Amino acid sequence: MNQTNKEIAKGAAWMVLFKFIDRGIGLMSTLVLARLLVPADFGLIAIAMMIINALALLINFNFDVHLIQNKSAGRAQFDTAWTLNVILYGLLALTLAVLARPAAGFYAEPRLAGVMYVLALGLAIQGCSNVGLVQFRREMRFDREFRFMLAKRAAPVAVTIPIALWLHSYWALALGQLAGTCGSVALSYFMSTYRPRLSLAARSELLHSSKWLLANSALEFLNGRAAELVIGKYAGAAGVGVYTISSEISTLPTTELVAPINRAAFPGYAKVAHELPQLRHSFLSVISMIAVFAIPAGLGIACVADLMVPAVLGERWLHAIPLIQVLALYGMLGALHTNINYVYLAVGKQRLITGILFTHFLILIALVLPLTAHYGAIGAAWAFLGTAVMMMPVNQWLITRQLQLTAFGYLARTWRPTAAGIVMAATLLGFKQALPVSGTASYVAALLASVAVGAVVYGLVLFVLWRLSGKPEGPERVCLNGIERLLGRAGLAIRLG
Repeated sequence: MNQTNKEIAKGAAWMVLFKFIDRGIGLMSTLVLARLLVPADFGLIAIAMMIINALALLINFNFDVHLIQNKSAGRAQFDTAWTLNVILYGLLALTLAVLARPAAGFYAEPRLAGVMYVLALGLAIQGCSNVGLVQFRREMRFDREFRFMLAKRAAPVAVTIPIALWLHSYWALALGQLAGTCGSVALSYFMSTYRPRLSLAARSELLHSSKWLLANSALEFLNGRAAELVIGKYAGAAGVGVYTISSEISTLPTTELVAPINRAAFPGYAKVAHELPQLRHSFLSVISMIAVFAIPAGLGIACVADLMVPAVLGERWLHAIPLIQVLALYGMLGALHTNINYVYLAVGKQRLITGILFTHFLILIALVLPLTAHYGAIGAAWAFLGTAVMMMPVNQWLITRQLQLTAFGYLARTWRPTAAGIVMAATLLGFKQALPVSGTASYVAALLASVAVGAVVYGLVLFVLWRLSGKPEGPERVCLNGIERLLGRAGLAIRLG
């Protein structure tokens, strides 16, 4: 494994670790705050955040992408990016403050105005965050980014819970978020020695390259939210609810694993963007890593959905089973192709991503409207899966041209996890038939047993196929080396590879 791929692997490990800790902190915070606050308090903040997220689409230029992708970016580009962020976040904060009272009137919720004023102040402060933090990703120093992100995540929780204990009010959530923003901005200047200055010297360069990223953000939002809008029209709030929960559950493992891998991969791609053989090798290494985790996660959820829903959600959610099964397959296919866009970002082809996302949106709309109208939420799920299947040859053709990659070269990195996943799925479908289930406890036991069997079967088949293939370099080797190190620390010197 070359140096760039080692750095990507280490970075991915740091980012995956952060994701797990982030989820743990979020769960702990939610459980504690749920005891101290009422649902209406959370709903109030949710409405405010929905408005902020919608407005943020207008300023989502992603200047950090340009700073990472452009090797020659220096103080002029960094200072301009910081200055533009100060201006844009200031305008966003001002807009939010202006909309505070009208929004409170629209939702018939007088308390919303005060919350929006506080969050607007937080946005203005957030815009002043030190742009020097981008250097951590640019130089692939993910250990430092991990420490910053962890402190940034823990700060609002450390403030929100004590305030909630004191006030028992929605103000705990708003003030906690404001305090977290102030803390993260201060920390950004503590952890990075870079000191930005007001400058717009490189504004034309940044705005020109980032306008496509703004369009991409809008298209990603539409691709992600189109189904909910259409389902709301044809199936009402109940349909949106079951679809949202099904989507979150079915795609959680793939998104939680793939997103941090992609975050670590992009700086690595940018580092070797002008060295085609190295870029091709890095891409194939990352895709094989994603496939090893995404394929069993997607197929596994699809196979055990009929056990997971009664065990986790309860009997009232049984109609979510087919949605979870279909969306799990969609999440798997999406995970295998999201990394492709980071190659295009690394080589400066943002416009190509816009074309891909727009094509995806057109296909999705053409499918989701009639299918949802006739079949409801399950029709929307099939529309997403159908769109992913139809986009596969498009994505494959484009990436093979970009990297001068053969179909065999791509399949050589993905056939082992695909074959192991198919064997695992077949085993699970047979294994479930022998499990007696009647109540919640039996469903939980059956689910845990199925997950264990699936993990063992997948791991063994993948290991055997890897050895039969001549033990090539790849994620299997990385995983085995990690297991060997853990066993070594326990005093067991076992050679697995």
